[in-house]
Amino acid sequence: MARPPRFDTDQLLDAAVRLAASFGPAGVTMAAVAKEAGAPSGSLYHRFAGRSALLAEVWLRTVERFQDSYARVLAAHDDAREAGRAAARHVVAWSRAHPEETRLLLYGPGDFGREGWSQEHRSRAERGNRRIFGELDSLAATLGARDTEAVERLTLALVDLPLSVVRRHLREGGTLPAHAEAVVEDCATALLDTLPRSGGHVRPGSGGRARNRD
Repeated sequence: MARPPRFDTDQLLDAAVRLAASFGPAGVTMAAVAKEAGAPSGSLYHRFAGRSALLAEVWLRTVERFQDSYARVLAAHDDAREAGRAAARHVVAWSRAHPEETRLLLYGPGDFGREGWSQEHRSRAERGNRRIFGELDSLAATLGARDTEAVERLTLALVDLPLSVVRRHLREGGTLPAHAEAVVEDCATALLDTLPRSGGHVRPGSGGRARNRD
């Protein structure tokens, strides 16, 4: 009976996350991850075809974990405005709970070598983006946010503004202040209150116009 591998893929990717958080994408090499995990180099090459695949996997796993949690928050509220406020707050709360992953996400897929990813990895990234922005489009339609300006306000409230707060505090090694969640929720509420009052109830999983974002 074969022995189970001593180092599984998640352990190796956890080590890669720690390196990315401390040294940026340039610090994520096959040798560095093996050393950080205390694993033989063969463990890396057994699971990843090369550094490009390793970079793709560490980026995608981190993004997908955030996307899954964000989608769950949107689906947990029947009231569309409450879902929006909760989603804005969640960006900060998740970042506070996962500081290393968040520091990784302060970079972008291009920093993790997206141009060299396999088609499978690129397709995974595109599916995740379509899923989340489809959910946001569905929420926008429920709220009656159908013109460009209204959608811009919704995106600012639920995505851009909370991310900018996180980015401002975490770059250069800072930490999120205790009031950060309340601030982004208040800002999201103010922006959502400028949208039409015709909508109100989320249609779970209905999707919408999918936009492709990195």
